[in-house]
Amino acid sequence: MNNIVAIVGRPNVGKSTFFNRLIQRRDAIVDSVSGVTRDRNYGKSEWNGKEFSVIDTGGYIKGSDDVFEGEIRRQVELAIDEADAILFVVDVEEGITPMDDEVAKLLRKVEKPVLLVVNKVDNAMRAADAVEFYSLGLGEYFTISGMNGSGTGELLDKLVEELPELPEIVEEENPLPKFTVVGRPNAGKSSFINALIGEDRFVVTDIAGTTRDAIDTTYNRFGFEFKLVDTAGIRRKAKVKEDLEFYSVMRSVRAIEHSDVCILMIDATRGFESQDQNIFWLAQKNRKGLVILVNKWDLIEKDTMTSKEYEAKIRREIEPFTDVPIVFVSALTKQRLLKALEAAVKVYENRSQRIATSKFNDMMLPIIEHTPPPAIKGKYIKIKYCMQLPTPTPQFVFFANLPQYIKEPYKRFIENKLRDNYDFSGVPIDIYFRKK
Repeated sequence: MNNIVAIVGRPNVGKSTFFNRLIQRRDAIVDSVSGVTRDRNYGKSEWNGKEFSVIDTGGYIKGSDDVFEGEIRRQVELAIDEADAILFVVDVEEGITPMDDEVAKLLRKVEKPVLLVVNKVDNAMRAADAVEFYSLGLGEYFTISGMNGSGTGELLDKLVEELPELPEIVEEENPLPKFTVVGRPNAGKSSFINALIGEDRFVVTDIAGTTRDAIDTTYNRFGFEFKLVDTAGIRRKAKVKEDLEFYSVMRSVRAIEHSDVCILMIDATRGFESQDQNIFWLAQKNRKGLVILVNKWDLIEKDTMTSKEYEAKIRREIEPFTDVPIVFVSALTKQRLLKALEAAVKVYENRSQRIATSKFNDMMLPIIEHTPPPAIKGKYIKIKYCMQLPTPTPQFVFFANLPQYIKEPYKRFIENKLRDNYDFSGVPIDIYFRKK
């Protein structure tokens, strides 16, 4: 379980650039035009050995003087509700704006850690200009440049120092597998669970956001026993409209981290959209087992190729991790629900499997000998030994004489051969090369 850090602020202050720097990837689109961030971006970051989840609230803003009363206020309020710490980003070039004042007014009442981040400070003159931000009443501020990274070290030192200590999770003696149902609002997550357990345990309506909290249900039927979690994770608020998905993400972050297998439900009538892809990659980054359920399949007009074409389209969207079960279901008609459960249980077993070192070497070393890593600078790479690490998720280490020369394409080749010979369907795999 990780702390959640939310990045808030008005449009075009550099939140997405800063977010990309924190997660060390270019996940968020960056542009000089304000309001480019339409989807909620989230990822994982680590500093001084402390890992935390980061959410870029971004948000599409249609410009007007009273825009704060709409989406910015909702985003900040949601971040205050769900995040463990808040980074409030402002722009030294434009100085304090009325919108900054309004955000600061909300944040001054918060008891959680709030760090004021003055962005675009890339020279001494701008550092002097940043003094005016003291007037926001949030105390100490940190000057950074999201573009070149200056100042982010000091900010992150303070952030990890301020993050609250999370309670230790008490391990149960024989814990049941935890299957978490995730997905967009109104994809049919609660209907799916109700259909499985045979009773209306969860309220179901056509209004997205009916389910408020993640709730555990012990499932014990047909020889299966596990905990089933409905993570719709959206509080029904009069103020929450466009930001339902943002709220869903913040709750889903925590629920996914606690799960063994994530059952991603998508709405067949809407297709595999960007929000579905975001939740998929969030589960994948957390090394969770994955099953994709295409719900409401009874509403789709079909011919003999419909499901194959639909499945192929999803696999293109989730590349390169395409070894994931996809099941077409209907929670309403209870079509293929048992098959969906079987797929989730199989993924859990795949994630838990352990391969004996001797058998693993007997399988992989002949493959490596037949197709060794390409030589670099006249140096030949030899892999002599491999083993599975004793970790909760599948991780494998290969010992080589020159591991630093093994590139990503060969790593993918090894993973593909692993998947060809062992059933790791639905399970992310980590592969390491080490000096023998």
